[in-house]
Amino acid sequence: MDLIIHPNYLPSTSQFLLIANSKKLVFEINDHFLKQTFRNRTYIYGANGKLILSIPVIHSQKNRKLLKDIKISYSHDWPTQHWKSFQISYRSSPFFEYYEDKLIDLYKKREKYLFDFNLKSIDIISEMLKINLEYKFTKKYEDNYSDKLDYRKNYKKIDSEYQINKYTQVFESKHGYIENLSVLDLIFNEGPNANNFLIPS
Repeated sequence: MDLIIHPNYLPSTSQFLLIANSKKLVFEINDHFLKQTFRNRTYIYGANGKLILSIPVIHSQKNRKLLKDIKISYSHDWPTQHWKSFQISYRSSPFFEYYEDKLIDLYKKREKYLFDFNLKSIDIISEMLKINLEYKFTKKYEDNYSDKLDYRKNYKKIDSEYQINKYTQVFESKHGYIENLSVLDLIFNEGPNANNFLIPS
């Protein structure tokens, strides 16, 4: 399937299910940035349940900016905070130690643009899953595409239509199973077997 979607921060399992199975993948980078979206946030399974990780960005009071032009704010040390959240949440998972060196690379370099940071996060996930992910970018914004699956606007539809099978989570005995967290939750708990949840054999 041909797919157009945003390059989100550490995409959810449903989003990555779509990404991993697309024949042609196009990332939308030419629409306006919207607050409180997956562009700059993700969810993981913390010790107290669902935990949001959000990347602060620099907002312009004058003009709405395109996604590709959004800059990351480093007014506080959120990369260290996010990394520590992963350590606390997943250090007891079966495969965190196996993958942690790849993930920490994401937080070492301070990317200027959110777009570049998100792409790096998706590339790291693809490397963990040993998926050869190829993608292109939009050259201009188009409201509708007749020849592509267009999931730029309705992520709730993705969440409802594209679900992976249930897998074991670290804190499931305390807080129950939580669907559609960052795909890293699946990877840290299932390791190389994560591919079997995302890519049909």
